[in-house]
Amino acid sequence: METHLDANDLWEAVQEEYVVSELQARPTLAQIKNHNEKKTRKSKPMATLFFAVSTKIFIKIMTINVLLGCTSMLILANDRFSPPSIIESMSSSMANLPHSSSVNAAFGSTSTIPGEMQLAERLVFDIINPDLRENALSELAKKRERFQDLGPLLWHSFGIMAVFLQEIKAIYPALSPPTLTTDQSNRICNVLALLQCVASHIDTRNLFIDADIPSFLYPFLSPTSNLRSFEYLRLTCLGVIGAMVKFNNTKVTNYLIKSEIMPMCLNTMDYGTELSKTVATFIVQKILLDNAGLNYVCSTQDRFLALAQRLDNMVNNLVEQPSDRLLKHIVKCYLRLSEDQRALGALKGYLPIKLRDGTFTSSFRMDPTTRGCLLQLLKNVEG
Repeated sequence: METHLDANDLWEAVQEEYVVSELQARPTLAQIKNHNEKKTRKSKPMATLFFAVSTKIFIKIMTINVLLGCTSMLILANDRFSPPSIIESMSSSMANLPHSSSVNAAFGSTSTIPGEMQLAERLVFDIINPDLRENALSELAKKRERFQDLGPLLWHSFGIMAVFLQEIKAIYPALSPPTLTTDQSNRICNVLALLQCVASHIDTRNLFIDADIPSFLYPFLSPTSNLRSFEYLRLTCLGVIGAMVKFNNTKVTNYLIKSEIMPMCLNTMDYGTELSKTVATFIVQKILLDNAGLNYVCSTQDRFLALAQRLDNMVNNLVEQPSDRLLKHIVKCYLRLSEDQRALGALKGYLPIKLRDGTFTSSFRMDPTTRGCLLQLLKNVEG
């Protein structure tokens, strides 16, 4: 990207910071020309980018809504990240921002204690500094539940999303061959835990989707290794997607069914641990709850069978390795499928016998809601 802009004599305009002064009285033609060139110089690189890259990539650059976001992304992409200069810029820009007492008002909430919000701001500020980043990520991830508006704070703070993408990109080489260490896994999982705050918050969820941030997480869901470091990474990554679907939102559903998330959730149902299988099944269940998601799965035989086979395999495995929380989501997936006429006919032959013969009766004893779901499912299929 730098080479492309440099070839068009535009890279210097990206890096250079200057203020265009007002024209003096009775300027000469040369002064007017120079003034106009300086005013338009900053917009030329963006126009060039628009025609040089695909629309999808250009939208990603533009929707990282932080100060100098485009410049930060370009510098990061070329491994020319300069922390001291960025920290200096951030310090000067934040000096004019309101103090913590007004942050909650800006985000529409007053529930977070001002002193705690000051702590959140300081830790977010520390993320920019590579020497302080690891501790800041760890502390914020541990205390994220205390900061109700952490999602918007992270999204709108200078350079934070660009740093998160840099951290994600740095892990890719450790995925194949599998060389991910525990320390690397812990660090990237702290980043993903903070992305959960962005993905779940009502003010940033759509921005998160529009920027297509989840696509950067696909490599984390692909590995089939069950080493602890990889499983921790997979589980936390699923947590980001789970945060997106926690609240019913058709836009989220439409985004997920057009992405690679469904196949990756099915893959996790095959290879994941009990906990990651539970989260993956929860995501599929939430997708099915939306009519768009149910129609997507039931519109072709291949999609329906792919899901039905995974659900059947998990039910059979639960006989030897019981998990009430996983069973609950499996039953709800089957129940939702039974509400589609196309899937209902197929379920008469694909519903596991273990759900019909009372094998899991003891599991439902303490969970009347799931038991009711199973009874309704059997009524739909056998009625």
